[in-house]
Amino acid sequence: QVQLQESGGGSVEAGGSLRLSCTGSGPTSDDTVMGWFRQAPGKEHEGISCINWDDGSTYYADSVKGRFTISRDNAKRTMYLDMDSLKPEDTAIYRCVSDVVRSPKSLCESDYFTEYDITPGQGTQVTVPH
Repeated sequence: QVQLQESGGGSVEAGGSLRLSCTGSGPTSDDTVMGWFRQAPGKEHEGISCINWDDGSTYYADSVKGRFTISRDNAKRTMYLDMDSLKPEDTAIYRCVSDVVRSPKSLCESDYFTEYDITPGQGTQVTVPH
């Protein structure tokens, strides 16, 4: 089972940028897909960006398209989320997830934590004050 650890959150002014990292340990396969979900206060998780570990194909939710960029470094087993033009509505806990044998779009549009009955980890907090 892949173990994931997020880092890189913080507080940034509106319009600013942050880079989140997610480092994995444990076995991966060519059909691994990973992604970023976020949970704003009082709201359900939202899958915002996902990537196929093998071919690098990506998916972005409309809420972040054009502002966020997902990428991965296979050698470092690390996934990144570069967030630009941050808005107060981006304030949330960001968590990375991993799955197999599905498309990035399928992963991001899933109810991942409920589907697999997974208790969300601590994640990393991103705060963009009004």
